[in-house]
Amino acid sequence: MTSPRIQPHGTPDTPLLAVRGEAELETDPDLARIGITVTARGKDRRTTLDDLARRNTTVVELVKSYGDAVEDVSTGAVSITPEFGQHGRGERVRAYRGRVHLTAELTDFTALGELATRLADLDLTAIDGPWWALRTDSPVYRQARQQAVRDAVQRAKEYAEALGTTVAALIELADTGTGSAAGQPRPGFGRRMRRMSAAAVEEESGPEPLDLEPQRMRVQAEVSAQFTMVPPAL
Repeated sequence: MTSPRIQPHGTPDTPLLAVRGEAELETDPDLARIGITVTARGKDRRTTLDDLARRNTTVVELVKSYGDAVEDVSTGAVSITPEFGQHGRGERVRAYRGRVHLTAELTDFTALGELATRLADLDLTAIDGPWWALRTDSPVYRQARQQAVRDAVQRAKEYAEALGTTVAALIELADTGTGSAAGQPRPGFGRRMRRMSAAAVEEESGPEPLDLEPQRMRVQAEVSAQFTMVPPAL
């Protein structure tokens, strides 16, 4: 014998209670990402390519020299663009401009400040960031989801208590969203480092490393749940 199917809207004998559970946790980031742009410009295409390749190699070797502090380094877009003269006829090329975009991920935030400063001190090299992030398998996500479920159960009990009854059974539990967020990169971060690069050319010891404070991450989770209640005596 099968039990009667509970209607989505509930019945007087099996009243339905729908609630939402929420959780928000704060934690330190696991990773910091910085964007690196290497540039070269010259009147000759081959010379521009050679300069770009040399500077790109210097950047990659510098990043990899930090060993385990670097989680990953990857190359994004590469471009070689001719620049045409504003005056004159035909397709007369005035110069060539090359760019390579790279991304580095670091887990050691002490090394991050030193590496960022050294990168900014290189010729025709600009950096952006940092962007703080959590690993996709961070246990904080699990903690937030579980806390959201407990919040939904607690809310359901409180509503039932207000009606003078109790929660009977869980009908449905749905994950309606889990995610993390952090503040944007600090204003002027890249500009400050490029200015430092110009000022540090004459310093034999190089610029003083930046002291970068990680931004706290906010992890949010939300669930929706439906319960049946013991019919209240209204």
